[in-house]
Amino acid sequence: MRITARVDYAVRAALELAAVAPHPLTSERIATAQGIPSRFLQAILGDLQHARLVTSQRGRDGGYRLALPPSEISIARVMRVEQGFLAEVHGQRPENLEYPGSATSLASVWVAARESYRRVLDEVTLADVVAGKLPGHVAELVELEGAWRSFGDTGSAG
Repeated sequence: MRITARVDYAVRAALELAAVAPHPLTSERIATAQGIPSRFLQAILGDLQHARLVTSQRGRDGGYRLALPPSEISIARVMRVEQGFLAEVHGQRPENLEYPGSATSLASVWVAARESYRRVLDEVTLADVVAGKLPGHVAELVELEGAWRSFGDTGSAG
């Protein structure tokens, strides 16, 4: 799994807005709270606005706010704004792939991996993360032995 800085920043900005919903936040407050470069954040907020997940208001009491309640915005929905599909192989959707010979079933592996990814990211909302209360099946995954270790780790988190 690879999460780009842009996707990470977009999700963190959305979470910052979710934490104060329905009140607005300035981009400066979001950038400072989350340690996001201001210019980068402006582009991300523009993307989220274009996707109708965020609205903005000018003026003294202006700023950015979520266009929907945090409980209606999944992490995957924010991610898709910045990266498109959750799973691609060489720019193609896994269900559109065909492999020859011994790799014939590989597309099925990619489809299954994507579905597993969706079962977490489509079902966890901004409200869940802000509240620190993940859906049961996601919380169970976090508690699995080895969940916090990278492949090849000998015990360190990562």
